[in-house]
Amino acid sequence: KAVAKKTGATAICCDVADGKAVKAAFAQIPDVDILICNAGICHTGLLSQTTEEQWDRLFDVNVKGVFNCTKACMDNMIHNKYGRIINISSMWGNCGASCEVAYSASKGGINAFTKALAKELGPSNIRVNSIAPGAIDTDMNSYLTEDDWKQIIQETPLQKIGYPIDITRCVKWLIEDEFTTGQVISPNGGMVI
Repeated sequence: KAVAKKTGATAICCDVADGKAVKAAFAQIPDVDILICNAGICHTGLLSQTTEEQWDRLFDVNVKGVFNCTKACMDNMIHNKYGRIINISSMWGNCGASCEVAYSASKGGINAFTKALAKELGPSNIRVNSIAPGAIDTDMNSYLTEDDWKQIIQETPLQKIGYPIDITRCVKWLIEDEFTTGQVISPNGGMVI
């Protein structure tokens, strides 16, 4: 557990795929009213070469992690009649990507989870949305070469890649907004429309 001096934010580390670990982590911060599910891993490869273990780990982190974190704080949100849940997905969860079937399926699962939960929690004044970013310059994409980035830029109508600040602005808007729920917002430079 660590507290950031400038923001006052508390960081607690756990494996989101482990329901008991998530429950213990959230016990340290019992009054959560904004949840941003951002933990995720990727897998690139043909489905024919994807192992069951790789598939399971991807879904355990990407989908079960969202489930575990949501379950850990939603009773408090319902009790308080207030909450914001923002799940970080991917544009590939909207349209799928070749050689990323497992990853695309997990992110599509997050989008379906988001839409269904928004209907369930709306009467409790809890808004649930998903952000499905395009190509963002993050550690998860550090394996991409300079040529890969050039090709992505050429395929993107805005002719550029995104940065974490682009997603941060979207998160901020969804936290402050009073009338958006069940939506999958996809800041992707127009790569997927």
